[in-house]
Amino acid sequence: MENPNPNDISNVIDAINLGGLLTAAMIIAITWAISRIVHNTLTNLGERFVDKRLLLQQTSTLVQFGIYLGGISLAFFASFDISEQTFLALTGTLAVTVGFALKDLASSVLAGVIIIIDRPFRVGDRVSFEDTYGEITSIGLRSVRLVTLDDSVVTIPNNKFLNESVSSGNWGALDMLVQIDFLVAADTDIDQARTIVVNSLVASRYVYTQKPWTVLVNQHATDHYVAIRLRAKAYVVDVKYEKAFESDVSQRVLEAFQKQGIHAPT
Repeated sequence: MENPNPNDISNVIDAINLGGLLTAAMIIAITWAISRIVHNTLTNLGERFVDKRLLLQQTSTLVQFGIYLGGISLAFFASFDISEQTFLALTGTLAVTVGFALKDLASSVLAGVIIIIDRPFRVGDRVSFEDTYGEITSIGLRSVRLVTLDDSVVTIPNNKFLNESVSSGNWGALDMLVQIDFLVAADTDIDQARTIVVNSLVASRYVYTQKPWTVLVNQHATDHYVAIRLRAKAYVVDVKYEKAFESDVSQRVLEAFQKQGIHAPT
């Protein structure tokens, strides 16, 4: 890559509008304020209208993305007196500068645009990425923020998603399929055990019965024991209740197993 031309740098410096720098700073401040207002407003609406929560979160991300791009563009043009010659010089100089110093940032910004357009996941999705699982809370110009189930905030650069696979559990939907396994001894009355799991599943206040659910039975063998595995598969009414749903069903099943004398494999 070629080094920056000193004449191009001189042209860029001459093009700086000192009076416009204050305007640019004000534009950036206003852009940030508008973005926060949009975010807070749509977040509050999402808490009020639960069935539209994910749609409002996704709308908030798109609107904020547009606001930031527009604000940065306005601030840029307010800071420079751009002629055709200066614009060409500025473009070349910035390209070289970005290539040397901002390569990772530029690739993350470009990746952010690709994520918004291609939509491999959306705000509100429960996703697995590498060894991390949690809910996408924001998609920014540089990074994606994900909150894990133990309430840790993980920040992942956008360009990481260009070369790695990511799994979305609900892909924009409010509900999500949850799988819960129960292991019982091989000599268990299978019909009785399955009935307990079915009743516990449909009795949960978090289950979404408008979508199909089932309880699958199969043999589970390890080096130490052979067991019967009952796999409950049902949709939770809202992804934020994923663990509450799993805990509720598990407690009902285990209490019923204990009362009926159904034991875990030994």
